[in-house]
Amino acid sequence: MGSRAGTNTTKTAMLMAALIGVLLVVGNAMGGYGGMLLWGGIGVIFNFGAWWFSDRLALAANRAHPVTREELPEVYAIVEELTQKAQIPMPRIYVIPSASPNAFATGRGPEHAAVAVTQGILGILNRRQLRAVLGHELAHVINRDTLISTIAAAVAGLVSAAGHMLRWGFLLGAGDRDSRRRGGGIGDLALIIVAPFVAMLVQLAISRSREYGADASGSALSEDPEALAQALEALERGTVAQPYEFAGPATAHLFIVNPFTGRALAGLFSTHPPMADRIERLRQMAQKY
Repeated sequence: MGSRAGTNTTKTAMLMAALIGVLLVVGNAMGGYGGMLLWGGIGVIFNFGAWWFSDRLALAANRAHPVTREELPEVYAIVEELTQKAQIPMPRIYVIPSASPNAFATGRGPEHAAVAVTQGILGILNRRQLRAVLGHELAHVINRDTLISTIAAAVAGLVSAAGHMLRWGFLLGAGDRDSRRRGGGIGDLALIIVAPFVAMLVQLAISRSREYGADASGSALSEDPEALAQALEALERGTVAQPYEFAGPATAHLFIVNPFTGRALAGLFSTHPPMADRIERLRQMAQKY
């Protein structure tokens, strides 16, 4: 378990370094070292804001509302058990008014975390499967995946925005003098086209890596990878039968199952690994229990 989780962490670190590298290349194209510093500074400010308000933004975007222990006793009991086992604070619990079965965790750290479940997930999973799903979500909290995903999304967004600015500068001829100094505008044109695409691919790879990591860490926490495999099978069928009405690309990576599953956009926003691969890995883990 630890080896697989460690491999995912190393892979994520390498992907994050690559994403920062793309941002610096774009910043350099916009003004040498000054451009690099400018975009690096913007990145720090933007990332801090996105990280600080990540929980409130994600919960509001998905229409989540807080619930009390009396309203959702089973979820509270499971989360309380798992958080005590993991020795982390009890997160806030939210419900999303959707019949589509899904769940996510968010927050800038274990002390400021929230776990949200849809009404739909409560109707199709048994207690054992629900416990495995909540273990997966708490693993995201423990691994600080919201922070990692937020930074990745923010940097990718900055690369995309910078690419748009470069494009307009190229079209309007603002970069002619710099282009001549660098040997022509072909490099700029290639950067405009390639950089945002590469940044998006790296961001999606980071998201998929963190899902694998949460599957492994969450299964270790719940000590029941087979239950998580069963839950994922049920959730995939459920999201196809009942599409999630609040789905948006900004928060799709947070959910345990891609909310775009079964839609034409599912491939375009592939923030999650292939479900068959996740289930196969979990069943390999289950053989060790």
